[in-house]
Amino acid sequence: MRRRSLHARVALGALAVGAAFWTADKRVGLGVSEEGVVVLRQAERPWTLVDGKHWQITSEHTEDPSVTDEAEGTRGACAPGMVEVRGTMKRDSPQRGPVELLQDETCTRWINRDFPERCGTFDQAKWVALSHDLPTSDEHFCMDRYEYPNLKGAYPVILVSWHEAEALCQVRNERLCSEDEWTFACEGEQATPYPYGYERDENACVIDRAWKQYDERALANRGSDAAKNELDYLWDGEASGARPKCRSSFGVYDMTGNVDEWTRSTEHEGYMSIFKGGYWGPVRARCRASTRAHNEDFSFYQEGFRCCADVPAAEDGGSPE
Repeated sequence: MRRRSLHARVALGALAVGAAFWTADKRVGLGVSEEGVVVLRQAERPWTLVDGKHWQITSEHTEDPSVTDEAEGTRGACAPGMVEVRGTMKRDSPQRGPVELLQDETCTRWINRDFPERCGTFDQAKWVALSHDLPTSDEHFCMDRYEYPNLKGAYPVILVSWHEAEALCQVRNERLCSEDEWTFACEGEQATPYPYGYERDENACVIDRAWKQYDERALANRGSDAAKNELDYLWDGEASGARPKCRSSFGVYDMTGNVDEWTRSTEHEGYMSIFKGGYWGPVRARCRASTRAHNEDFSFYQEGFRCCADVPAAEDGGSPE
């Protein structure tokens, strides 16, 4: 059975396609000088152009991965900066339907039911009872602790296509996470709706911030000053690890909210390029939700990615330190 994504396929697709054609005095990327001359508004944040086409806010303070690894204690057998994820994942039921729809049955407080539907509170006891006999699979892999470039204190690299994200992971001898890997690292063995549990918390992760209109024309040339200034206006995310509570049971951060993350589809039809996690806007921002509307060449202002890898084979029967 296909996962529930029908609304998502339409919504973000419409978001990405609808260009904004506004008058100069209302256009967010334009300002009017004291002389009444229309001028390009300048970025207020320090942005760095990455590979001539992606953007990242420059950070003054980042933490060395070895320091983070020691503090977190979740690296396991994985490479520095990664988290070892291992356990049993609850799967969609051929008879009862997708996990996301079953979770909806346990929502006791809806914020809104129209797309993007947001549930404020899920009944934990009801979900545990409802999900106890769902099919399962064993999962074991390594995942970046933070969004790429995977440094605490760094800002995510954005305006990246799926193909480009995959290539950037391969440079590190890693790969894009599959959507199932991403989901499991977010929800854990109990398949909680949010990485931190059953109650939606706008203070835990960077979510539910007001949506802003954008100018698709300004983003057409990704390496231009116009794109940088547009991104600066639209940006409402935060540096990786800025929200300590936005942490899954495995110790992976910022999985819901902040920026959408590219993953690799595990389905046999449709695009391989799947968004997971939502971004800082008022969207579902749940572990199971996915957006399947964009092809592998799509890039946008609120999306990034993180990388995964297979767990290294243990040498001499032991695990790497």
